[in-house]
Amino acid sequence: MKVSVTRKEHFNAAHRLHVPDWSEEQNREFFGLCNNKNFHGHNYTLYVKVTGAVDPVSGYLVDLKWLSEIIKLEVKERFDHRNLNLDCDEFKNLNPTAENISMVIWKLLRKRLPEHLDLKITLYETERNSVEFSGE
Repeated sequence: MKVSVTRKEHFNAAHRLHVPDWSEEQNREFFGLCNNKNFHGHNYTLYVKVTGAVDPVSGYLVDLKWLSEIIKLEVKERFDHRNLNLDCDEFKNLNPTAENISMVIWKLLRKRLPEHLDLKITLYETERNSVEFSGE
């Protein structure tokens, strides 16, 4: 039997959505205000969902304190209060869309979890806009 646990975290970051191979006009038309050359920010809400079998001895799937620490080390310390385009190597050549941010976070956390556990990331960029990624 499988069970899932979810940890909710927050981080704040600025970014600019921009495709270097496109003209300034193309970028403005496609990304609108998100293409502001002076950047813009979001208060991201992150849900990290881990799924697998419960350990019969501890009764835990994972220690949520441990999961929180991994999220802090891999996500919050890396991205919180940063300009994703300028400050983060992960986005030097990758447009920091919510889709790409969620996939980067998934990769960072996946390497820290035991292989037998499934991982799903849900990233809210706004109250109304979210992205889910589970590595598939």
